[in-house]
Amino acid sequence: MSDILLDVQDLTISYGNIRAVKGISFSVREGEIVSLIGANGAGKSSTLRAISGMVPWGGKISYAGKSLKGVPAHQIVAMGIAQVPEGRGIFGSLTVKENLTLATWQRKDKAAIPADFERVFTIFPRLKERINQLGGTLSGGEQQMLAVARALMSRGKLMLLDEPSMGLAPVLVREIFNVITEINHSGTTVLLVEQNANMALRTADHAYVLETGLINLSGTGVELLGNPQVKEAYLGG
Repeated sequence: MSDILLDVQDLTISYGNIRAVKGISFSVREGEIVSLIGANGAGKSSTLRAISGMVPWGGKISYAGKSLKGVPAHQIVAMGIAQVPEGRGIFGSLTVKENLTLATWQRKDKAAIPADFERVFTIFPRLKERINQLGGTLSGGEQQMLAVARALMSRGKLMLLDEPSMGLAPVLVREIFNVITEINHSGTTVLLVEQNANMALRTADHAYVLETGLINLSGTGVELLGNPQVKEAYLGG
């Protein structure tokens, strides 16, 4: 059994008087793809933002055996957690190359950076073709590729992906999920938040269903694909 890389226990997140996450617990083992699915407002994105140090939280979050309580976001990145945010969050006024270079700021292994450029350009050949193009002029699918490539350039062990298929045509959704699988097979552990439950569950080793800030169901991706409640609520019956 592989080691637990991320351990979340009794996580709570509040925005003013509204409790968005109400005490959830789950773990991600090294080498896994774990998916969090659920409707809008279920607490999925808030959970990722807590792990990344972007919102205050209660409970316990540990990464590689170390508590993330009180650790600022930039140090969490340096520890090996990279997030691809909802909406991509690329810098539209910077080129593809500049966006990717920014992701290497915390790395001490500068000599390995050129090889990582080649790696991401092998995964995303379209980005190599557009290396000097401004991020804001890329198509939606290309911007999502750039967001994922930027996370790869940080050399994190754990990648947090927030709605990577949002706004993409079906053919690009399949392409992005193929890339997620490829990235995972190359050694990156993935925690995926996704409204496309069918793709998320087909990709996941393990998955959790969030409803109104609580985990309602959990199991392997295959188990949840066959679960009647999941089929009715998220897979069109």
